[in-house]
Amino acid sequence: MAFRKNFLWGGAVAANQCEGAWNVDGKGVSVSDICTGGSYSVSKRITPVLEEGTFYPSHEAIDFYHHYKEDIAMFAQMGFKVFRFSIAWTRIFPTGEETCPNEAGLEFYDKIIDECRKYGIEPLITISHYEPPFALTQKYNGWSDRRVIALFLRYCETIFRRYKGKVTYWLTFNEINVGISPMGNLFSLGILNEGTSDFSNQKDDPKLRFQALHHQFIASAKAVKLAHEIDPSYQVGCMQAFGTTYPLTCNPDDILRCQEFNHRQNWFCSDVQVRGKYPNYMKRYFEEQGIRIMMEEEDEEVLKEGCVDFYTFSYYMSSCATSDEARRKVEGNIFGGVANPYLKTSDWGWQIDPKGLRYTLNEIYDRYQIPLMVVENGLGAYDKLEEDGSIQDDYRIEYLRQHIEQMYEAVLDGVDLMGYTPWGCIDLVSASTGEMAKRYGFIYVEKYDDGSGDLSRKKKKSFDWYRKVIETNGEDLS
Repeated sequence: MAFRKNFLWGGAVAANQCEGAWNVDGKGVSVSDICTGGSYSVSKRITPVLEEGTFYPSHEAIDFYHHYKEDIAMFAQMGFKVFRFSIAWTRIFPTGEETCPNEAGLEFYDKIIDECRKYGIEPLITISHYEPPFALTQKYNGWSDRRVIALFLRYCETIFRRYKGKVTYWLTFNEINVGISPMGNLFSLGILNEGTSDFSNQKDDPKLRFQALHHQFIASAKAVKLAHEIDPSYQVGCMQAFGTTYPLTCNPDDILRCQEFNHRQNWFCSDVQVRGKYPNYMKRYFEEQGIRIMMEEEDEEVLKEGCVDFYTFSYYMSSCATSDEARRKVEGNIFGGVANPYLKTSDWGWQIDPKGLRYTLNEIYDRYQIPLMVVENGLGAYDKLEEDGSIQDDYRIEYLRQHIEQMYEAVLDGVDLMGYTPWGCIDLVSASTGEMAKRYGFIYVEKYDDGSGDLSRKKKKSFDWYRKVIETNGEDLS
């Protein structure tokens, strides 16, 4: 058998995309709560002052806050070994600056963790997943201010101590390398520059953005060290959005363009978090862009002492890089790229490349030699409710089957793979577009882009298929 006996099969969600209850039980406003709905063709808007009559998808989402028992029971029916979810920082510290945590928020996650444990499901908790407190944006412009590090560490210490003995696996920042992109300003770094209203086209200051990213590196490293001090059994990982990219041709210009992209987008952040120092290849980029990272004397030592225990990443698609600016671009998970003529695309224009996952796993493991986990992967698609109430999502089954087959091959190649948590194991709000129509789940949620729907849950065809996959530890993919 390729997959280890204790392989962590499961699924993944994020608080801001599923919980709802945005202002319930003392929760504060996060940056996600000020983003309107959007679609494939119309960008979400950012509204610091909430508009009456405007739909904000995170406010109710799929109301996991009140449906968590039902949902976790369905995960258990599939046989989940692990459930990746995030804690909303604003449930614990509503503005991020309180000295005493919100007990109601801590109790909610106690209940989530206990419900998972009841079914033998291991919690995998993301500490910060696209929802910094909006109050920190207003006061500090988010992570661009170094003072946010201490506030984050107060939050980390609170949850590390609270859930000691009940949690083993933690991730510091979701897709931290999204901070490389202008789109990462608000939801990743909490930065809202003057004049920004369009989520897809935010006003950008690269100097500010890379300084904010440095502060997250320091916060992550200190969180790793703190976690190990509080509980030596804690395992803390990083999480990257991997934008697998190939040279479009064998033209050396394309190969160099691809190498530059991969260095900056795919390797920079994890080189810092896994190896504990800034890579040399970024020096030229910073110099050419006029970027100077302001560091304190201790920072280099902090990074060295706070290397992560394991590496996790999202993988949805691949694209190509070329020096030919006229080539057709494709949609993608944050980064996009140039179309690969050998690949098909999803309903949202994302290129489908299962073999790219095997290639990516090998590239990452060869570079770092630490355990890996695929914590996001899946097909966002339009799902149709049939007259009999069923959802025949064979396209999703085929997508996941092909990717699991390539994970199997990667393990045979020698990759140390810990687990697999497909994204949106239950339908939820899309982070990039703010819509429900882009569905990923094994479980259909009766909720639509205009906010209507009774929130009832239905099993899709993929539900029983994935249950069989888990039951056979990936041996039966038929």
